Amino acid sequence: MKRKITLKQIAQELDVSISTVSKALRNSAEISDDTKQKVQAFAKLYNYRPNNIALSLKNRRTNTIGIIIPEIVHHFFSNVISGVEHVANKRGYNVIIGLSNESFSKEVINMEMLANGSIDGFILSIAKETQKLQDYHHFNETMSQGMPIVMFDRVVAEINCDKVIVDDFNGAKKAVEKLIKNNCKSIALITTNDYVSVGKLRTQGYLEAFEENGITAEPKLILKIDDTLDNETQLDVLENEIEQLFKSNKSIDGVFAVNELYALLAMKVATKLGLEVPEDVQVIGFTDGVLSKHSTPRLTTVRQHAHRMGEMAAQLLIDKLESEYDTIDEEFQTVVIPTELIERESTK
Repeated sequence: MKRKITLKQIAQELDVSISTVSKALRNSAEISDDTKQKVQAFAKLYNYRPNNIALSLKNRRTNTIGIIIPEIVHHFFSNVISGVEHVANKRGYNVIIGLSNESFSKEVINMEMLANGSIDGFILSIAKETQKLQDYHHFNETMSQGMPIVMFDRVVAEINCDKVIVDDFNGAKKAVEKLIKNNCKSIALITTNDYVSVGKLRTQGYLEAFEENGITAEPKLILKIDDTLDNETQLDVLENEIEQLFKSNKSIDGVFAVNELYALLAMKVATKLGLEVPEDVQVIGFTDGVLSKHSTPRLTTVRQHAHRMGEMAAQLLIDKLESEYDTIDEEFQTVVIPTELIERESTK
């Protein structure tokens, strides 16, 4: 049984562009007879079946970008969308938003729905469940038919596409270095499970700050949260886990949390246990959301510049769409957006 082959693989095998393969399979007059015969023979040999919907998309433009995000009620993602729309509207594009709700199946369904002729390309941040399953077939299938994707924030190395990421590693490292500089001796980390890419990088930044300052990281001070506890109905359970961290490690005088929610709950728990922030325990979070600015005390946090991230993602995608079609599969960029530590009253 011959292996299944994609448009992209035919192009790679024959050392031609995806555009050339697509046109050859449709007997376009733009392609030489020799090339058409070679492409068609190869496709027949491997029983290639074109995705007619995807191929037809390349013959017309909708001037619409599809964005797929994991959460809709989230300051970071709403700012990214704002940045995308700012650039897209200036360049004559509309934006359609899909919500994965951290679900692999919903992410796949959203992509299938939007790729039916509604959009020209995708900007997306990967769902947690997709990262956990490590199943990326829907991204590869979309790109194999010539539809470009730009990933932002949560990305995976296995997918060759343009990416826009925050400097999670150095942002976390600088935050922990701030706590060390402020004479914190027992710094806890509240993070995600390692399959969530941004949480993993921020955890690595925490560990690197310790190593560079000659401090031995203590596993008992690292709390890895099950991502299902981020759900609104599970916040009491999440708060209880953080409380147990404090009760089991009474020496904690500093906390670095990989997102705003974890940081705010850490301050709430500390206060509940009779500790004062920042006198007894200093707290730094990640993602400078609305709550960080209005908490009591206001939260010191790592700002991600989400609006800028959205603008850059839109520029990369639209540049790709408006470039020569056969460059889509050839060159990819990873743009790193630097972070900024915003100091407020939760640290000294």
